[in-house]
Amino acid sequence: MDFHPPFAGNHPISPASTEHPTISEVALVKWFHLFSRSFVSLAYPAILVGSLLTTLASAAGPFQVTPAEVSLQGNFARTQLLVSQPGKDGSVGSRSADLTHQAKYISSDTKVVTVVAGGRLLATGNGKATIAVTIGKTTQQVPVLVEGIEAEPNVEFAGSITPVLNKLGCNMGACHASQYGKGGFKLSVFGFEPAKDRIAIVRERQQRRVNLLDPEKSLILRKATMRIPHGGGKRVSVGSADYQLLVSWLKAGAPAPQKDPLTVERIEVFPKQRISQVDAKQQLRVDAYYSDGSVRDVTAWSKFDSVDDSVVNVSADGVVSTIGRGQGPAMVRFEGQAVIAIFVVPYADKVKMTDWQNNNFVDELAAAKFNELGITPSALCDDSAFLRRAYLDATGTLPPLEETRAFLASKDSRKREHLIDRLLGLTGDPKLDIHNDAYAAFWTLKWSDLIRNQSNKVGEQGMWSLHNWIRESFRVNKNFDKFVSELVTAQGSIYKNGPANYFRINANSNDLAESTAQLFLGARLQCAKCHHHPFEKYSQADYYGFAAFFSRVGSKTSQEFGLFGREQVVMVKATGEVRHPKTRKNMPPTALDGTEMDHPLDRRIALASWLTSKDNTSFARSVANRYTSYLLGRGLVDPVDDMRATNPPTNPELLDALAKKFTDSGFDIKQLMRTIMVSRLYQLDSQPTESNLADERFYSHFKVKRLSAEALLDAVDSVTGVQTKFKSLPLGTRAIELPDAEYPNYFLTTFAKPRRASVCECERTPDESLAQALHTLNGDILALKIANAKGRLAGLQTAKKSHDEIVDEIFLVALARYPSAGEKTAAKKFLSESPSPKECYEDLLWALMNSKQFLFVR
Repeated sequence: MDFHPPFAGNHPISPASTEHPTISEVALVKWFHLFSRSFVSLAYPAILVGSLLTTLASAAGPFQVTPAEVSLQGNFARTQLLVSQPGKDGSVGSRSADLTHQAKYISSDTKVVTVVAGGRLLATGNGKATIAVTIGKTTQQVPVLVEGIEAEPNVEFAGSITPVLNKLGCNMGACHASQYGKGGFKLSVFGFEPAKDRIAIVRERQQRRVNLLDPEKSLILRKATMRIPHGGGKRVSVGSADYQLLVSWLKAGAPAPQKDPLTVERIEVFPKQRISQVDAKQQLRVDAYYSDGSVRDVTAWSKFDSVDDSVVNVSADGVVSTIGRGQGPAMVRFEGQAVIAIFVVPYADKVKMTDWQNNNFVDELAAAKFNELGITPSALCDDSAFLRRAYLDATGTLPPLEETRAFLASKDSRKREHLIDRLLGLTGDPKLDIHNDAYAAFWTLKWSDLIRNQSNKVGEQGMWSLHNWIRESFRVNKNFDKFVSELVTAQGSIYKNGPANYFRINANSNDLAESTAQLFLGARLQCAKCHHHPFEKYSQADYYGFAAFFSRVGSKTSQEFGLFGREQVVMVKATGEVRHPKTRKNMPPTALDGTEMDHPLDRRIALASWLTSKDNTSFARSVANRYTSYLLGRGLVDPVDDMRATNPPTNPELLDALAKKFTDSGFDIKQLMRTIMVSRLYQLDSQPTESNLADERFYSHFKVKRLSAEALLDAVDSVTGVQTKFKSLPLGTRAIELPDAEYPNYFLTTFAKPRRASVCECERTPDESLAQALHTLNGDILALKIANAKGRLAGLQTAKKSHDEIVDEIFLVALARYPSAGEKTAAKKFLSESPSPKECYEDLLWALMNSKQFLFVR
């Protein structure tokens, strides 16, 4: 018979059921006495009675076994038992201890099922048996039913041989799936082309790799077992289940894959989460759900990896060891599917949250995570730090001098909230909503970087057209779903319709698919262009199906702006398809959730409708994650544009809540920003405490961020009172208003203004460099602006301000705070020691502008 996974009905108890509280021992005993005679008199099969007894023992005993009964279907079927210590309430939850590797296991009939240390079962013959699970003086019986064992099984290549090759590592990039293979033997990456892999094994090199008459003498087995030298070392042991499976396949004539083999639609790992201690262990169990509705325990064939080696290690058999404190995911992969299990090792048993007050749901969910991790957050930042932080984060500018004085003097208990509303233009009062131009300029700069608007790609007119459209969208606070829809469905002149330039920047359907997915879904599809994504569910079919939405986008030249105007018109063609490079089949336009969709006028309309739908949580989660990163210094998922199952958020509940808030607001970016900025979490001090010093991911203290190149240059101009003149732009244009990618400005180049070559956030490098330090310390730009005869310092001295007034203003404009008593004393001493007051104030301002308090958002 074909070697298929067992049907879902063969799993009488789901692993998820272990999360439910068990019935009390007394109630179970009473129930059993009332009904046991009925079960026996009705001649129920012995396995059901055994199952009942096992359930009773499991509920009443000191440990719980999952699954409580086992059904194994077919040759080589395996399953992994999990043994857990219930909590005080009798249930098995996230804080339960794993006893799987402490228990002893004995099979009542090894001709039916065998069991090895660690609780892994293997079907060996048809029939019934029990597995005795013993810890100390307590034993529980797990009934096992084995069916479908045949003397000469017909092993299916894609369903059984490919998983074995995956587990053994044969088709990894470092082995036979490398570009040219190894030793002349080449397999497909991760086994995604089983038909070709079977030919490589059975047909190539005059069939030298297999011996169908005496399978155990096959070269492929002799090398894998190291009976003859093998560069990859020993991969499998003689007599093991995987070895016997390979032998059975060869004995059957090494059959080719079925034309329509079963596919794995999803996998689940158990437990999904554990809260534990250092040096604890947890055995994982993996179930695969197939396209025919069947379920199979695939723990033995799954690949296990640690996503954070500082917290957890994972063995090849799926045993997780906690080695450090924090939150660490364990990644599980099987047949193109990937999931994670989260392990939390608290930093402390108790958390001091006495001063914590929730401003909104952001704080509630953050506090829950702090309690779970045992992290005590820092206190609130002072008013000056908040004022400067809010201005730079919302508008990319420093607070004006008078605004700083007024804010620091205000006794209003809600002044921070009111400031946020003014910065975001949400007061409804035109006299207060005066920051909209700076807000629009700053966020236009950010999204122009990501969309890659530059004159080298679309010309000066096209660049200005797209820039103006983006800026106007942010100026009027266009809902973000509409912004994205207009961008991905744009057509017409690239000079008249700004978003049409998106289709000049991305020249073909592949580029458009990759950019759109990464920008607005946080999905990196590049790997799936050539093979199945190694850490994600996306296949080549997903890639080219998504690219098909853009297959009918074309362009033509126009002479409306003159023969040499170089105007391009983006249009929708009547025909055009994307073809799968391997199957050579035309791909129907398909969303990344697998839904095929089209539109009679323009396929992109269907895409935009799905992409920005309230039901498409990936869109809202992606945007919410980006803005969390912009405001809190790190995304809940990091990198922000690599959102996948195997790169989980540090606080999933918070990301979901922010995404819901964003969706419910009608995709209003300002409301999303306000939600984050009014939270206590955003207003925490950047100074870590002894308790949270090691935390870099959970926002227990504000993450210090370096000012971007443009914002920093504008800050220098604002503090010194000397404006930078940019080529071809009028004096007074701020750096955050620059429309193009590159300007001949040494300061911007040194501080890593991106060239807009990639949609990745990583292009704007946040790291400091020696060149930057030397530039602010010794560079001419800063020194000349400070000493400029028309600058701020010269004006203060001309106005005959007192020493204290000058020092106060220097501190207020640079750091948004008054000098401390010690700083005032030092300034007076510095004045007395300086050759002149002019040099004193210039050196003082230079020192402040080279301080971390000026160069960073803190």
